Amino acid sequence: MTENSAGTAPDTTTRTTRTALVTGANKGIGHEIAAGLARRGFRVAVGARDTSRREEAVDKLRAEGLDVFGVALDVTSDDSVAAAASAIAAEGGLDVLVNNAAITGGTPQEPSRVSATQVLEVVDTNVVGVIRVTNAMLPMLRESASPRIVNVSSTVGSLGLQTAQADAVGPISAAYSPTKTYLNAITVQYAKELAGTGVLVNAGCPGYVATDLNGFQGFRTPEQGAAIFLELATLPDGGPSGTFRDETGPQPW
Repeated sequence: MTENSAGTAPDTTTRTTRTALVTGANKGIGHEIAAGLARRGFRVAVGARDTSRREEAVDKLRAEGLDVFGVALDVTSDDSVAAAASAIAAEGGLDVLVNNAAITGGTPQEPSRVSATQVLEVVDTNVVGVIRVTNAMLPMLRESASPRIVNVSSTVGSLGLQTAQADAVGPISAAYSPTKTYLNAITVQYAKELAGTGVLVNAGCPGYVATDLNGFQGFRTPEQGAAIFLELATLPDGGPSGTFRDETGPQPW
């Protein structure tokens, strides 16, 4: 069991309020996931690396009367992730983890032009960052009565849709899109490893949401994009695990 900063294990058996951590929760879809979970009665840890934006997000949510607290979290840093796990353990434990933090990697994105450094940076945030955070939080999640892990993916990472040349899967993207393919694969592997433990692990796609990742060109709102992740975070015990879906249902990997 994870220990808190005082060196004692969190007492998860007496908690009446469930706690969720959302990474990259200071803005966009992550912020709306945090708000949505808090409105459903969760105590929410707002994870973000930018101090001012994190504090601003926490203040905004608290002004609505929601039970939230900020957690400094850079998913690319082992030390930062470890410190975040300790901070959450000190708050009593964790029931839901939403891995939302991600970057696009900028341009160019054509495979013939993208740089190795650019690709590795995106992989470190979008894939390795998810593994870092998940593994650090997993001991606490295992102690929860109804643990959930939710990964924010995208149909741009669906090989089935990409190879069908579907209009909905976006432009050529050799840095960002493949990290979502990788994330989907990691989701399956966690679900396989954790089968039978009660930890449900699923990935979702928010659709084309207007955020700073796409220059606010999307036609869906962050609130609409957050809906599928709120559903996955609150699945009933015995619900599906190892799935990838959007609001219309299961999607091809």
